[in-house]
Amino acid sequence: MRKLLSYLKPYWKLALLAPILMFIEVVCDLYQPTLLASIVDNGVAKSDLPYILRTGLLMLGIAVVGMVGGVGCSVASSMASQNFGAHLRSAVFQKVQSFSSSNVDKFSTSSLVTRLTNDITQLQTLVLMSLRIMVRAPLLFIGGIIMAVSINARLTLILVVSIPLLILVLRYTIGKAMGFFSIMQQKLDRVNAVIRENLAGVRLIKAFVRADYEKERFATANDDLMYISLQALNLIITMMPIVMLIMNFSIVAVLWFGGGQVNRGTMEVGQVIAFVNYMTRILFSLITISNILLFVSRASASAERVGEVLDTDIDIKSAPDADYTPLASGEVEFEDVWFGYGGGKKQMVLKGISFHAPSGKTIAILGATGSGKSTLVNLIPRFYDVVDGRVMVDKRDVRSIDLATLRSGIAIVPQDTILFSGTIKDNIRWGRKDATDEEIIEAAKIAQAHEFIMSFPDGYDTQLGQRGVNLSGGQKQRIAIARAIIKKAPILILDDSTSAVDVVTEQRIQKGLKEFMSGSTIFIVAQRISSVMDADKILILSEGRIEGEGTHEELLKSNPLYQDIYNSQLGEGVIIDV
Repeated sequence: MRKLLSYLKPYWKLALLAPILMFIEVVCDLYQPTLLASIVDNGVAKSDLPYILRTGLLMLGIAVVGMVGGVGCSVASSMASQNFGAHLRSAVFQKVQSFSSSNVDKFSTSSLVTRLTNDITQLQTLVLMSLRIMVRAPLLFIGGIIMAVSINARLTLILVVSIPLLILVLRYTIGKAMGFFSIMQQKLDRVNAVIRENLAGVRLIKAFVRADYEKERFATANDDLMYISLQALNLIITMMPIVMLIMNFSIVAVLWFGGGQVNRGTMEVGQVIAFVNYMTRILFSLITISNILLFVSRASASAERVGEVLDTDIDIKSAPDADYTPLASGEVEFEDVWFGYGGGKKQMVLKGISFHAPSGKTIAILGATGSGKSTLVNLIPRFYDVVDGRVMVDKRDVRSIDLATLRSGIAIVPQDTILFSGTIKDNIRWGRKDATDEEIIEAAKIAQAHEFIMSFPDGYDTQLGQRGVNLSGGQKQRIAIARAIIKKAPILILDDSTSAVDVVTEQRIQKGLKEFMSGSTIFIVAQRISSVMDADKILILSEGRIEGEGTHEELLKSNPLYQDIYNSQLGEGVIIDV
């Protein structure tokens, strides 16, 4: 929690001003019952109207000063808390942006969204309460006791009984509630996960008529959150009648014993009224403190979750003596590479991978699902680090190259096509922000996207929905290809990026790539043999090992696995041409 509060330091002036203004408001509030007692005892009892008016005007003036302090505190605390939340949210977002793929794997997407939104909002509210209510309640509690003692020290013995009773009730409630709040955030994660999956897969749900099943799944997650929330709320609701009972008994006791002192002439009526007023403020401030502590316990769970993100060690980052020389040739070499997710050596996904990809050549990687094709190409931009061996780019170990420098020299079309909300032009320019309109059109033509883009009424200015929902799978893939090739990087990785494109269009794309990216090393990950036949080198992957390497003609003559794939997909004697 203390570490997170460091994000409040830039706004320390506002954070200091808020308690000062609140102190002014509390002092004004505490002075009012004393003035009221004076009006009753010296004005009403003696029928002194001028005194009543003078004291009433003084109370009004003090009330205005207190209002100015309260409003000023609200403004200062709100500004400080909002700036704190924005600063913290920005820091967490930047931290997530620097995560490696394995770091992201540690946290679910829905959990990260909850931490960036709900959890930080909880902390933001805590700062607001700390600068306002958490200052007001203790000051009222302490100031109320001082003022009560100054009126009648003997009556304050009632507080000696009621305050410990209240503290025992509140301590029990807080202790029980703290455990619920941590579970509530976890249940909220689950609700967000179900919502996210349903929104992302809405078409699939409709296609398989699984709406009822998904409704039940959401209902289960939603009910789990509701039940744990009710447990926490019921605990607090049960506490309130007990607290009110203690308060009412205390007030009755003050009236009983105070009334006796009035009859004996040792205390005045106005003083009894003021004492009851102070006692009410003292006990209510104690309840407020307890509510704050309940919220603190919930915010502590949020602080732990946010801190967990900020404290995560980035396992893939640039070395202190990193090489900032930009990629030039795009030459890639794998030297006895072993890799397994989680860094373990028991379940290797890639086993002893070695090959050389000369500059300007097209390397195709073919294999069954789960053979390690995508994993292999993900090691080139260093999304993961090898367990053993080396991945070399431009004759340099990728671990020795600055991450930003390495990745700026690599263009990728991922297996899962992701487009961003905005225009088609914006999405293609996302690959290179200074690209001209002519370059965008040229990239779209090479990706075979220009024709369908121009069929839209707004052409390249057509607005795309989230993840490009208003485009077909093949259209999204072609825009993603245009986005990658406009970067014209030394290395281009196409990870099964034409799976939704027909064979003829795919061949045209590959032909355009060879001309436009003639100096770049191109990696094509595919399952269709028609996608890799024209490659300069084909790697056959099976269970994480290279089972064949060569051109289409060489493998067709000598590699039984390639022959089986060829015959199963195309059959003998099939010729594919554009």
